[in-house]
Amino acid sequence: MKNKLKAFIQRIFNWIKKNKIKSAVAFLLLLIYYFSLPGTLFQEPYSTVIESKEGELLGAKIASDGQWRFPAQDSVPDKFKKCIVYFEDEYFYKHPGFNPVAMVNAIKQNRKAGKVVRGGSTLTQQVIRLSRKGKGRTYFEKIIEVILATRLELGYSKDEILELYAAHAPFGGNVVGLEMASWRYFGVQSNQLSWAENATLAVLPNAPSLIYPGKNQIKLLNKRNRLLLKLYEERIIDQQTYELSIDEPLPQKPYDLPQIAPHLLERAAKEKEGTRVKTTIDYALQNRVNQIAKYYYNQYKQNEVHNLAILVIDVSNRNVMSYVGNSPTDNDHQKDVDIIDAPRSTGSILKPLLYGAMLDDGELLPNTLVADVPTQIAGYTPQNFNLTFDGAVPAHRALSRSLNIPAVLMLQEFGVNKFYEELQKFKLRDINKTPDHYGLSLILGGAESNLWDLCRTYAGMSSTVNYFNRNQGKYRTKEFTELNYKNDFEVDFGDESDQKNILGAGSIWLTYNAMEQVNRPEGDEAWKFYDSSLKIAWKTGTSFGNRDAWAIGTNSKYVVGIWVGNATGEGRPSLTGVTSAAPILFDVFNLLPRQRWFDTPYKDLEEAGVCKLSGYLAKEGCPKIKQWIPLKGKSTAVCPYHKMIHLDITEKYQVNSSCESVDNMVLKNWFVLPPVMAWYYKSQHIEYLPLPAFKEDCQGTQTTTMDFIYPKTNSKIYLTKNFNSEVQPVILKVAYSERDKELFWYVDNVYKATTKTFHELPIMPASGFHYITVVDAFGNEIRRKIEIVKE
Repeated sequence: MKNKLKAFIQRIFNWIKKNKIKSAVAFLLLLIYYFSLPGTLFQEPYSTVIESKEGELLGAKIASDGQWRFPAQDSVPDKFKKCIVYFEDEYFYKHPGFNPVAMVNAIKQNRKAGKVVRGGSTLTQQVIRLSRKGKGRTYFEKIIEVILATRLELGYSKDEILELYAAHAPFGGNVVGLEMASWRYFGVQSNQLSWAENATLAVLPNAPSLIYPGKNQIKLLNKRNRLLLKLYEERIIDQQTYELSIDEPLPQKPYDLPQIAPHLLERAAKEKEGTRVKTTIDYALQNRVNQIAKYYYNQYKQNEVHNLAILVIDVSNRNVMSYVGNSPTDNDHQKDVDIIDAPRSTGSILKPLLYGAMLDDGELLPNTLVADVPTQIAGYTPQNFNLTFDGAVPAHRALSRSLNIPAVLMLQEFGVNKFYEELQKFKLRDINKTPDHYGLSLILGGAESNLWDLCRTYAGMSSTVNYFNRNQGKYRTKEFTELNYKNDFEVDFGDESDQKNILGAGSIWLTYNAMEQVNRPEGDEAWKFYDSSLKIAWKTGTSFGNRDAWAIGTNSKYVVGIWVGNATGEGRPSLTGVTSAAPILFDVFNLLPRQRWFDTPYKDLEEAGVCKLSGYLAKEGCPKIKQWIPLKGKSTAVCPYHKMIHLDITEKYQVNSSCESVDNMVLKNWFVLPPVMAWYYKSQHIEYLPLPAFKEDCQGTQTTTMDFIYPKTNSKIYLTKNFNSEVQPVILKVAYSERDKELFWYVDNVYKATTKTFHELPIMPASGFHYITVVDAFGNEIRRKIEIVKE
């Protein structure tokens, strides 16, 4: 056998030597034949198609040439294979790309008819013809098709050729390809089609005009039934299937494509148009979240609130599980705007990041008292949502109640520049102006961000705690990585590290504990929807003018983000994070499996003695409690509000050596807040006791126990007018610990009035600078310089 093969090869070489020109021509022809088939057979643009992680169609966008043409699938349903082969090309699996017998018969029939009535093309030839659009149906073109068809057979398997045909065959109108046709005419995926439906589609490319509703129905029905009969005769289908199939009706009207995640579809199209993207979307969850969005849209549109967005993230892998970019509204209300990626005023949604940063930097402890008093800073006057003051409030309660004044004072202490740099680490891309541009309003909605970035930030924080606890106190260098919606993409979390990425696990855990202890934030009373068994860390936000309502929540497994408002920026009085966004947040969380709360990251915490009343590190004499604090928490200040005082034997009066012998003095530790803080604090805390007065015969004991509530130092005050254009007075206010004592008021050193119990004084000063002086009965004095401006 080997000798024969060698002899055959030798004869070929000998022939080549003798016929060099013929050999060169043959080689050239073979080379031309080999490269005759384009590397990419079809150059047409495709529709952008997105599918759920289960493979369900979420939506599709028409191709740029106006055709509905889905990218080719990697397989063709078996039923359609059999239908198309028995209808178009029975010898498909036997011929080399063309069928000589069929071609001869076609030539005879065409000559007899005097025109082209039969093509005789195989499915392989039809694929070539579909790829060579605009070519005439001539015998020369037919020869080219035959040559290219044989070349296609050499480079592709039979199944791959069927896949090309199924993806590019015309099915009537601007419908191209089996997959689009199955959705358009039957409203299902191609692998869900019945025998009758497959047979209907198999006969269409041969005469695509037959599909138009109300036209040619008898012709289409006959062609379909003839194919079904052939399948029955060839024993492809049994008698019962055949009889049931011929009774099935033809499609009467086109179906709309599913539009389950239209804004995610647009996002995918912007990134890479004309591709099929298998997403990370959970099909069942997406449909249920869509139902929630529709329900609340129908509720809110009655109050002229027309838009909302919902984003659900899997913390473990950053996969997007549900993406609702807008409500099912109309064109007049910007239904095509993807709110998830749109910059909107943040309201209070950044407060947890400030709280966490201050914990992490050792500038705050969870229970540290923060001032909540009337405040004016360089002309900026923040107000709490409910327009009240607590005097002093623990930092964690200020966060859970979303109090604005404590947040502003915390930001002032932490530093706007420093907090801005912290936000840049989170890659909140819409916070892109200078720190000076934002100022202290940065914490109350003076900046803009978007739902995508905010959910990514909270997912990164949640994952930081999870990874730290599961990996012996380690972090990952890329923990705050981008979110992902592509099913075949694996997120890179970087390398393991001993160093925190942005915030430490302990600070995040303490922040989440504060966020979990929400107690009717921002004055809302309607918490019927709150499920106390659903333990999540969450935060609401409302922008100035009630234009944006936010709610973002997280547990150890999921992050859910909600935005509600008008895409136009129009505000509505009742639009708040609590009343509008939070109900959606909890409804979405109720769809998700219950999750355990975050484990305590003990390696990033330490137990410390903390003053029970002030929340600072306890000093000697403070009532002490044990509390977990960040590792840097030991560098925070000790309690500044406890002071040692001397009392008489009855403990009713303060004394000193001028009025009481040392033996009769009682030494006691007393909790004393600054006057303005104390003024408001005592109204909320009946247990708060002001300092006892000194005995009347004590000398040198008078201390300043009063302070201005309003105005603040160097205030610029604009006089306002009422509806009758009458200028309104300026109301001066002072906090004074001696409630029953009198205060004497002077403006520019001119006596104006005396007040007792309630120390407020209305004045009508002229424009310009003025000095306000207040003196008590003991001669203690406070002064303020103000500037009056008349509009």
